[in-house]
Amino acid sequence: MTSAQIVIQLIASLTAIACAIPGVFLVLRKMALISDAISHAILPGIVVGFFITHDMSSPVLIILAALTGILTVFLVEFIQKTGLVKEDTAIGLIFPALFSIGVILIAKNANDVHLDIDAVLLGELAFAPFDRVVYNGIDFGPKALWVIGSILSAILILLVAFFKEIKLSTFDVGLASALGFSPAILHYGLMTVASVTTVGAFDAVGAILVVALTIAPAATAYLLTKDLKKMLFLAVGFGIFSSISGYWLAHNLDASIAGSIATILGVLFLLVYLFAPKSGMISVAYKQQRQKIEVLLLTFLLHLRNHKEKEERHINHLNEHINWKKSQSKKVLDLALKNNMIEVNANVVALTDKGKVFTENAINYITAGSEEAIEEMKKEFFLFRG
Repeated sequence: MTSAQIVIQLIASLTAIACAIPGVFLVLRKMALISDAISHAILPGIVVGFFITHDMSSPVLIILAALTGILTVFLVEFIQKTGLVKEDTAIGLIFPALFSIGVILIAKNANDVHLDIDAVLLGELAFAPFDRVVYNGIDFGPKALWVIGSILSAILILLVAFFKEIKLSTFDVGLASALGFSPAILHYGLMTVASVTTVGAFDAVGAILVVALTIAPAATAYLLTKDLKKMLFLAVGFGIFSSISGYWLAHNLDASIAGSIATILGVLFLLVYLFAPKSGMISVAYKQQRQKIEVLLLTFLLHLRNHKEKEERHINHLNEHINWKKSQSKKVLDLALKNNMIEVNANVVALTDKGKVFTENAINYITAGSEEAIEEMKKEFFLFRG
């Protein structure tokens, strides 16, 4: 492995961490789209910064781009608060307008400068190790590494210093205000961090990968846990894994590094979306199917409780009078027998002692309307556990 390969993976990993941390809070605040808006809307800030300094490496570009990002958030919220349009509509109005201004400025005044739209949107990690910081003839290493490293250090310091305040303002704005915190300051502080991170990663990875690294790891982690600290660690882990594996995928396929990293992020999200233990699509579908059977089981047990006549408790009654399909009847009977809720003699079904207690408890829990109590009851009676 060459030193350039190590540097590329390190820059990609640090960028992933720097993007994932604010990304978690954006996802939790249901503001994921704002990262896409910022990543495009900061273009006029970069262009104006270049017009002022005539230097693509000047920190003025980062400052003006970050200010443009904050302006984007302010304009989006200003339009949203009018009540005339929703947040997604406001985002759809603001960021194309600002981005278009940047494109026009480039087309009219910067055609001879390396400030083209493709470079801004895509970036290229492969070139990052060769854009170096040289001062007084001393090579201090890749510029992107210093920029992203500095931004990440600032993010970690802010996260540790204001973790409780950000957490509180994210989950309960009213309580945060009552305790003397300013949700507005914390909100715009988060947007400033997101803007600075986006600008810092622009030259190395481009806007598209910045959005992917900001949203995909956080969204994937959100499907696995609702604990904020665990979500942060998972998002960072997914980002680092995707950065490194995406690089080697690009290396083996001779493809775009940014595109390969974004692809790995998409595959990870899809796998978690399908197979997450609690919130995955397959798990949710299984739970829904199980709940349907539970409802049928309880209906059947209540029917047995309320009817003593043999014809009402005959197995064929399920199909002939309750109008259940044979597959439904078999599932319910198998589940009830498996859990020792019923006994069958000469095709006539009767409640066992356990079935009678379960049915009475179920009626009480349903009356109380407590979902947690019902789940506890199912655990107590080993429902679906054999």
